[in-house]
Amino acid sequence: MSHPASAATLTPVVPERRGHLFTLALLAVTIASASAMRIVFSPLQEIVAQDLRFTDLQISLIQGVAASLPVALLSIPIGRMTDRGNRARLLLTLSVLWTAGALLTVFAVDFWQMFFARTLASIGAMCALTVAISMAADLTTADTRGRSLLALALGNTVGAAAAFALGGGLLGVYAHAPPMLSGLAPWRSVFFIFAMASVVLTIALLTLRDPPRQETSGTDTALRTALRELWRRRALLAPLFLGQVTVIMADTAASIWAAPVLSRNYGLQPDEFAGWMGLVMIAAGVLGAAFGGLSADFGHKSRLKGGILIGAVIAALLSIPGAFFPIMPDATGFALMLALLLTCGAATGLVTAAAIAVLVPNDIRGVCLGAFIVIGAIIGFGLAPVLVTAISDAIGGAESVRYALAGTGAVTSVLAAIAFLLAMRAAARDAGA
Repeated sequence: MSHPASAATLTPVVPERRGHLFTLALLAVTIASASAMRIVFSPLQEIVAQDLRFTDLQISLIQGVAASLPVALLSIPIGRMTDRGNRARLLLTLSVLWTAGALLTVFAVDFWQMFFARTLASIGAMCALTVAISMAADLTTADTRGRSLLALALGNTVGAAAAFALGGGLLGVYAHAPPMLSGLAPWRSVFFIFAMASVVLTIALLTLRDPPRQETSGTDTALRTALRELWRRRALLAPLFLGQVTVIMADTAASIWAAPVLSRNYGLQPDEFAGWMGLVMIAAGVLGAAFGGLSADFGHKSRLKGGILIGAVIAALLSIPGAFFPIMPDATGFALMLALLLTCGAATGLVTAAAIAVLVPNDIRGVCLGAFIVIGAIIGFGLAPVLVTAISDAIGGAESVRYALAGTGAVTSVLAAIAFLLAMRAAARDAGA
């Protein structure tokens, strides 16, 4: 691969239509399960913190570092297994991991037990995206790849929204109903239900089959060679990664601290905001995914060089005002601005995934996605929650989280817009070469 063909010039294998819609749907449901197992902690974290006497710093470590460091270590190996191995079996293994993490969360009684449980849940959930994107890309041709990845984006959105809506709603139910198991606190009963649902979805993955790979060179690319080929594309990938990682920072901080801000600054409890938060997340995910998928396909087919990324540039610019959701004067303004921020985040995420699926050859696509997740895990998921906590402590303590959250989101959104513009320019240069 000293002079590899681009993903666009390799001869694609036209996927058989029979059965590919079922496979795509199952992948979307799997990502929904993964997302729910990871996100469900967020609407419950204030109750968990009060019950187990966790500080804001401990919560930020559980929500950030517990997920980021192990994922950073495992993403490249999982990317290699995605490029070389049976992806259906790999996805099944990851599903077992996040299900085990959800079950261990039910019975965690101190910081380190909770840290380990959330680590397992996050390893499976975050690394599954690499495998699912790789499989979904092989179910369609390059011209419709943005729309195929839209299904995964919708799955991710539905899972996160269900985690908020059902998590908060069930918490209210079990506050006045018998526990699922004797002695379980209401929040533990909620995690138990989510874990049992994940068990059922894991069993369904036994029916999944690995689709034939498209756009391959026919050679077994060594890891060193794959990394060298990614380095050759650094003019495109570096700003693309920077843009999406900064978006991840804003969205991660929002998903983790939105519920505490609603409780601390707006006087709302989880069962009071869980329903409309779920609707906000679903609406934002659907609109963002639709815009991202359609703009990626439209931009790729247009005469605009690097046009596949135009949707990411637009969404990043629109996310700047959305970042100020935590300082809106009332909950309605909070909801509207949060919806704007999350819509833009969903759009840029899908555009980035589509760009990688189109512009990076299949032989190194898994490693590329793995490298992206390493960077996203360390900076986006690991740094963002702790950064918000550190800023809020510096400017006034727990009640100042809203201002730290708004400032972090605004700065990262500006950086994302600049980075996506640079990536678009690099893609245009590559197309003209």
